[in-house]
Amino acid sequence: MSELLNNSEKRLEDLLAFSLGMMSGENGRMLLEKYKEAIEHVTPHDMLKLEDKQMQMGITPQAIKKDVEKVINIFFNKLKEYSWEKPEEGTFLYYLVLENSAYEFKLNNVKKIIKSYKGREVSDFSQLKNDLLPHFEEFSKFESHYVKKENILFPFLEKKWDSYRPLTVMWSLHDDIRKKLKEIIQILKSDTSSWMNLNKQIGKYYFLVFGMMQKENLIIYPVASETVSDDEWEEMHHQSFEYPFPFIETPVKPKSTTEPVLEKHGEISQNDGSLFFKSETGELNLEQILLLLNNLPVDITFVDENDKVRFFSRPKERFFPRSPAIVGRAVQNCHPPESVHIVERIVTAFKNGEKDNAEFWLELKGKFILIQYFALRNDKNEYKGVIEVSQDVTGIRALKGEQRLLDWA
Repeated sequence: MSELLNNSEKRLEDLLAFSLGMMSGENGRMLLEKYKEAIEHVTPHDMLKLEDKQMQMGITPQAIKKDVEKVINIFFNKLKEYSWEKPEEGTFLYYLVLENSAYEFKLNNVKKIIKSYKGREVSDFSQLKNDLLPHFEEFSKFESHYVKKENILFPFLEKKWDSYRPLTVMWSLHDDIRKKLKEIIQILKSDTSSWMNLNKQIGKYYFLVFGMMQKENLIIYPVASETVSDDEWEEMHHQSFEYPFPFIETPVKPKSTTEPVLEKHGEISQNDGSLFFKSETGELNLEQILLLLNNLPVDITFVDENDKVRFFSRPKERFFPRSPAIVGRAVQNCHPPESVHIVERIVTAFKNGEKDNAEFWLELKGKFILIQYFALRNDKNEYKGVIEVSQDVTGIRALKGEQRLLDWA
């Protein structure tokens, strides 16, 4: 038995040389023969380290995406043979895998629809588009699968893996899938689209989607299953209920045995003489809290459950006068007599649970100002006050189209 089998570093070095050769257009047959032994023993862990090495060398995700399918296809049989413990039902990873299976079933059904139209008259193309449109619009629901990966799975893996950089390539591929799906939906809605173009774009979409499932099932999920703890999987599962479960029945959310008390209420801690506010969604010191509140593009005023003003922010541009003297003042006394009845009506409706928000808008000094009031309630649905948010939406109202690129000069 060659020492290569017990030398993962040498195997990785050979696999890297093979992949770079493939990306450079070298003779594939010669590369396969030269690095045959390394390829015969490739693992999902090797694939992550291989791509991570490429990125450390300065190879961009865009460049990696061009050849990654070709490399994975060569490694496919060995990666598929890799033995790993499949996730148990009721776990975060189990539902990710199940979502893929449900999506694959729907994708294959659409294949049948397309196949049934091949060879028919051109006049049937409009009917084909009408038949396909609802299916591809439904495919948009799978967005939540990718969002759960990007916002739940990836952050946990980045903390666990040294070779986490390939996750950015996967995220980039998510975006490619999103763009391609939007393009197909536009083609299906267009009166001037052609079968040739539609068929081509659907082919590209299927290539991307099935390629993504392959990367998940052959690489990401096996390595994740072997590197993430049960407690971490449980936490991910709880967080996943903030998003839909596409194409599968929504599971029952289990009661957490580790769910922190600070999830809803937060806690105060001290470190190196600084006070920190910590909650499930993050940790901030007092300076950061004030910077955050004062740099939001809005005016914020908080009134507690006893109708007393407790806090207001200091944005760079203020729409209505505020001074520290109003802190502790009854909110009714902060308004002219002519409008007090409106304040009372809002507060009363909030306290009674009749309403949760109210909004007004007006023009002030050439600006269009939106004023919104939101009732604040705790996890027991008890009224805890109201927050007033004022915002200059002049520029927002004038926005048109899209701007996806930075327009700095």
